[in-house]
Amino acid sequence: MKPLFHLALAPLLLLGLLACSAPASLPVSDGTGPSPKLPAPAKAMFPTVNIAKASGWPQGMAPKAATGLQVNAFAEGLDHPRWLYVLPNGDVLVAETNAPKRPDEGKGFKNRIQGFVMKRAGAGVPSANRITLLRDTDHDGVADERLPFLEDLNSPFGMALVGDRFYVADADALLRFRYTPDGVADKTTRELVAELPGGPRNHHWTKSLIASADGSKLYVGVGSNSNVAEHGLEIETERAAILEIDAASGARRIYADGLRNPVGMAWEPTSGELWVAVNERDEIGSDLVPDYMTAVKEGGFYGWPWSYYGAHVDDRVKPPRPDMVEKALVPDYALGPHTASLGLSSARGSQLPEPYTQGMFVGQHGSWNRNPRSGYKVIFVPFADGKPVGPPQDVLVDFLDEEAGEARGRPVGVTIDAQGALLVADDVGNRIWRVTANAAASSASPVPAAIAPPAPTVH
Repeated sequence: MKPLFHLALAPLLLLGLLACSAPASLPVSDGTGPSPKLPAPAKAMFPTVNIAKASGWPQGMAPKAATGLQVNAFAEGLDHPRWLYVLPNGDVLVAETNAPKRPDEGKGFKNRIQGFVMKRAGAGVPSANRITLLRDTDHDGVADERLPFLEDLNSPFGMALVGDRFYVADADALLRFRYTPDGVADKTTRELVAELPGGPRNHHWTKSLIASADGSKLYVGVGSNSNVAEHGLEIETERAAILEIDAASGARRIYADGLRNPVGMAWEPTSGELWVAVNERDEIGSDLVPDYMTAVKEGGFYGWPWSYYGAHVDDRVKPPRPDMVEKALVPDYALGPHTASLGLSSARGSQLPEPYTQGMFVGQHGSWNRNPRSGYKVIFVPFADGKPVGPPQDVLVDFLDEEAGEARGRPVGVTIDAQGALLVADDVGNRIWRVTANAAASSASPVPAAIAPPAPTVH
């Protein structure tokens, strides 16, 4: 009866934690940009817990788009859509997915509380374990066909097409299928390319994926198996890292590590560099640590778990490793503390108006460990000469009903479609949003079919 007693107390304890949440001393903007402010860590008996309850979108409501933009639902009624991929023929793939079974992740009273918090946030639903194809045959900005693309997967996330080979990053494996030009994946051709870190804990289970320009290499983002290695480093092998996997042989190496949870990845078109959005550590206050995006240096180490933002030591990690701290790289651009910046997409191919043509779009899933809340929106970071310049711009907001303390939606994956619009996966609203120039910025509100898609690439 003891576990049941603990579970019954979980909501009451959560309310107590909410009551003692320490507020931030700095605005989100201070934790944003190339030189974020990093105050001293805030030590407390309990971490700040300030999750927004998932409510979904009321009938007729949608996120609010920035001036010069408009938004519509490209697809509705999906099952926890988290990640997107656009095929060369314009078809849109969406991974309808959630966490796999993780028996060790729920052990312990603290983890039970965390599970209750995640369920409240909308992350407690079973995984649909499928990739769905959405097709807009009349080019009116709304998908009118919905077809099964791949099913019976294991918490699929990252996707990449290289020639006629379609790759999927499941929670514990990189898989390959044959793809035909009519937009079909042949499930009977399933091949295991490489096993990926999984196991009974699999704390950060999402495995993002991007291919090199020539398709010979595949890059997989693998998150840590803990917050700050509190379960020991022996379960962190090949985690908090980007793995480089040879497509032909499945051979792998660590391309870069010390990245607590590297999720969205994108090639920057000017420099050709690989960029990644990284979720940093929790439980040292509302102002720490900012999530970030950075150009990934081959062989680079970015601090986790021993430090953050270069030499800022996390003294919770034992034993200390000053040698690792010394070589930790400083990320390029902070995205605000606890914003849960997951989605990342280059603006390459964008038909949105200025300034949304050179830079990166970022899907911010939203905080649980900050008071007041942060994230719950899509932003754009302008670039020049391959580097971020200036503050981020809001693209889509109002996912969060702050007055009610509820999340109408939570943006995750972002990408540019074949007609140059921005697509956003919303895993609480169960929709794909589509952002285009509004009527004042274009001659017509539907996106015309005559707009040519960007040149096909493998990423």
